[in-house]
Order: sequence, then structure tokens, then C-alpha cells
Amino acid sequence: MRLATFNVLHGRSLDDGAVERERFRAAVALLDADVLGMQEVDRGQARSGHIDLTAVAAEASGAVAHRFAPALIGTPGEVYRRLAHDDDGTGEPSFGVSLISRWPIRSWHVTRLTGAPVRSPIYTPGPGGRFTWLRDEPRVVLAAVVEGPDGPFTVATTHLSFVPAWNAGQLRLAVRALRRLPPPRVLLGDLNMPARAASLISGWRPLARTATYPAWQPRVQLDHVLLDRRGGARWPSEGAVEAPRVPFSDHRPLVVDTSAGPPPRRPGADDY
Repeated sequence: MRLATFNVLHGRSLDDGAVERERFRAAVALLDADVLGMQEVDRGQARSGHIDLTAVAAEASGAVAHRFAPALIGTPGEVYRRLAHDDDGTGEPSFGVSLISRWPIRSWHVTRLTGAPVRSPIYTPGPGGRFTWLRDEPRVVLAAVVEGPDGPFTVATTHLSFVPAWNAGQLRLAVRALRRLPPPRVLLGDLNMPARAASLISGWRPLARTATYPAWQPRVQLDHVLLDRRGGARWPSEGAVEAPRVPFSDHRPLVVDTSAGPPPRRPGADDY
């Protein structure tokens, strides 16, 4: 099984600032993920050419099921609104997370997390990158009960706050919500914290330890694949790990292959 998480930066290249459908599709296809969790995903946004990035990724993966869960309606960093309980922002520009699966989904589950009430300094990547004070945004956890080849399991994806301590509280809330769903459980996401902190706070086991940020010279791991096996059937506790460079985003995707033996070489940025 190949599990992957990827903060896609709405598909934007830091080299040319563009979002290109074919470039995005090709990169996702090369990840060859059975289950892919994506963060910073646009739907219907002018800045990404009104592309439905979730649908493009699902087609590229050969998925049988996919879903987008908006964290907010509008454009992050500009004008947006939070979602009401029964509001999914259909037909409006939105921003959130996605799950894509090659296996059928038994049920979908969404948990909403409140953003921090304070601003925090964040590095803006790309040419002329700099630190800016940003307001935090609402977050969302998208979970699915998957009909896997060895039985059902729960997988979820999220993108937690960049505000220290606040993201720790969000992770605890996410774990609490996921424990209501069938084990084993996997969390894929940009948690905005290092692996040791993510493991200690969640109580879950990291399946990968490798730097993923920034993409051009990774120094820290912000993206994680965490496993909770409690109460579940036998589940691989390790696998081959990849963090390939792709031609967009400021993060590298993180892929864990739990099948036996090392995975074949996957093309890197120079192969595009």
C-alpha cells in the first residue's frame, strides 16, 4: 500500500508562479498513491484557473473515490468566510483539503477546527520571500472509512494551524474525533510541527521521518503519516519512505510504501 500526503500550495510553482493542470496531474500520477491526502487545495479559485484540483488528482491517481472538504469559502489571505454547519460552499471559490482513494469508501466524516485568535509571523516562499504577520484561518479534518484490500480502515487528512500550541490542541481534537471511527487509523497531513511533537501529542506512531520543507532544501518535517493501531488488525508499522521534488509547491510530498521490498525509483523534478 502506498500512502501519500502533500501540501500542494494550490498547485502553484515557485519558479513561474503559475498553476498548470497538466503539470499538476503529472506530478500526482508519479506519486502512484493508493490513498492520497492533499492540503492547501483550491476549488473554483481564479488564482488557480478555476481548476478543481481534487478532481484532477483523482483522475491522475486512477481513484474510485474522492472528496474535497473546504476549510473556508473565499480566498485565504484575502476575503473569506467560515462555513456554517450545513454549508459546503458549493458553487463558490473555496480552499481546504482532499482525500483520494483507489479503494471504495464506506463513509465520509468532517470535523471543523477553529483557527487561532492571534496573528503569527510566517515565511512567504518564492522570489523575494519574506516573513509576514498572518491571521490564522479555520481548519478542517476530512476522514474516510476505506474498504481496503485487507479490510476496512480509517484514513484522514488535515492541515493544522501554524500557531504553536494552538496546533497541538487541534491535533488532540482531531485524534479524539478519529478514535470514534474503525481502527486501524492513519492521519495524513501538514501538521505544522516536527515528527517527535506530532507523535507525543497524538500518541500515534510516525511511519516516516524525513524532512519535507522547504521543497528546494528540506530542513524540517512538517508533513506526516501517523498510525494508530490500537484495537485494529495487523497493520504494517513501517515502509519505504520517499519525499520527491516536484515542480510546484513549497513542500515535498511524503510517500510511505508499506509493501515488501524497496519501491522502484520514481522520476524527480529533472524528469518532467
